[in-house]
Amino acid sequence: MSHDYAIELKAMPSLLSLYRKILFGRKPGWDKQPLPKIYVQAPDVVLSQDKIRQYAEVCGFEFDGVTLPPTYLYVWAFRLHATIFTHKAVTFPLLGMIHLKNSISVFRPVKVDETVTVQCELSASRHTDSGLEFDLVSKVFVADELVWQALSTYLYRIDTPGRRARPPKASDMLWENVQQWRLTDDLGRRYAKASGDYNLIHLHPLLSKRFGFERVLAHGMWSKARALSQLMPFIGDKPFQVDVEFKLPVFMPSEVTFGFESIENGKRFEMRDVKGRRPHLLGNVTYL
Repeated sequence: MSHDYAIELKAMPSLLSLYRKILFGRKPGWDKQPLPKIYVQAPDVVLSQDKIRQYAEVCGFEFDGVTLPPTYLYVWAFRLHATIFTHKAVTFPLLGMIHLKNSISVFRPVKVDETVTVQCELSASRHTDSGLEFDLVSKVFVADELVWQALSTYLYRIDTPGRRARPPKASDMLWENVQQWRLTDDLGRRYAKASGDYNLIHLHPLLSKRFGFERVLAHGMWSKARALSQLMPFIGDKPFQVDVEFKLPVFMPSEVTFGFESIENGKRFEMRDVKGRRPHLLGNVTYL
């Protein structure tokens, strides 16, 4: 497969150093051209049981000390995402970029003591009514075995005069006997400590206000992980794919509701506001 740029890392980069580039680096702006294909690989990644345990606790997974929570490898994949975001060939600023969708395929459970290779590619981009959408495909290998894969779709928003975005609507799922979760104001800091993702809008209201938010935002991938943790008793060790669309942001502190139902070959789930009217996350689990 050909790439416009290929980067072989000797070690996983620090997200703190990458966020410094994102926050303080200057980009000229999108040049109206399709994005180049950028490939990054980090070999011989060793996992930390302590960090995995912290991650499992903050996201609601039961961790046996052996098997990774299925969403945990995104923590490592995102470091390669940030490497691509800060590449010189990506000419637009990253602040305010929106994570629209995420799909994760788990081909088999990954063990804590396995050494992995993480790959990521900026594979496609397209101009839409909302701005520039682009896809990042991440893959994790144990030796030559593909064990985990993810597709993330991001949006670099471009304001169009006269265009008004319609608020998203909840699905037709029957909203009865749902769970109610309390999100405390320190959730973003606990997730950051476990994942290494210290995005300022998720940490403290004084920091999030600098970027136009009155309150702290919950991390979208925390929402996905928290939802998936409730479905693991049904999934067990089966290979599966979990797809989500991120809708309205979740502010903290707050309360949200979560529900799910059975569908053919899987589950459908949703996170809504406390009244059950406004959607924060829509998703499906499909067994492979």
